[in-house]
Amino acid sequence: MTWLKRIFLFSLVNIAIVVTVSIILNLLGVGRYQTAGGINQGSLIVFCLVWGMVGSFISLLLSKPIAKWTMGVEIIDPNAGGTRGELVRTVHRLAQAAGLSKMPEVGIYGGAELNAFATGATKNSSLVAVSEGLLRHMDRDEVEGVLGHEIAHIANGDMVTMTLIQGVVNAFVMYIARMAAFAISQALRGNEDEREGGGLSPLVYSLTVMVFEILFGILGSMVVAAFSRYREYRADAGGARLAGRNKMISALQKLRAGIELDAGEGGQSMAAFKISSKPSKFTALFSTHPPLEERIERLQKYAV
Repeated sequence: MTWLKRIFLFSLVNIAIVVTVSIILNLLGVGRYQTAGGINQGSLIVFCLVWGMVGSFISLLLSKPIAKWTMGVEIIDPNAGGTRGELVRTVHRLAQAAGLSKMPEVGIYGGAELNAFATGATKNSSLVAVSEGLLRHMDRDEVEGVLGHEIAHIANGDMVTMTLIQGVVNAFVMYIARMAAFAISQALRGNEDEREGGGLSPLVYSLTVMVFEILFGILGSMVVAAFSRYREYRADAGGARLAGRNKMISALQKLRAGIELDAGEGGQSMAAFKISSKPSKFTALFSTHPPLEERIERLQKYAV
């Protein structure tokens, strides 16, 4: 699948989300939260919650089909034989050990990178997919460690939890940005006698809101990233319980070796669990995954 097609699909989904949320806001009658007397707090709160939460949950509901389309995931028949059949049986065995009542779909997608992911709106509609590169370069135990990690994400309900946190952060960012822009506008208006001639114009007000959303959004992304790093540690521990600590450590060590080799060749690695080389102290605040060295060290100390 070409990158142009992926961009088109993502853009189409984003447009659909914007249209859907706009329709919901119009039906609720909260699209206009500013009144002649100031801001209607009730309407603004509903406006921000709808945009923040509904948009995130629509993305969650569409996460599995989007992943299939954009990554070109080929779903494996549960009754398949050979290596593919073994992959499905391993996922199902780990899923049963994790207490999942419905087995995830299992898929493979093209790509030389070592990569794997789990997605889906609920535990009962999940997908685990691995790249062809991962299957080529990892042995059976290492693949099982990776799969254990992804199954742990599903069992922990990480997709839903991440959506909730992102939605709440989005709502807070939107609310604070609009209140800050409104406060600036009020301050520029001065006293009641000058109200008509002062304040921010609608265009400048919208631009001010946009600037504040960017600034507060950056701070909010740090909160989301911090939780994401926490859930990766938790999924590593879950993978160690399901597949075995040594298998998890071996998988992470193989990833680290692959990243170092790739970096030495001047390339960029897309490693399993969406990780890369160790970030700087500043960029670490925005990293969704902890450094491999820290993950391996924690697992070595982890008592299964």
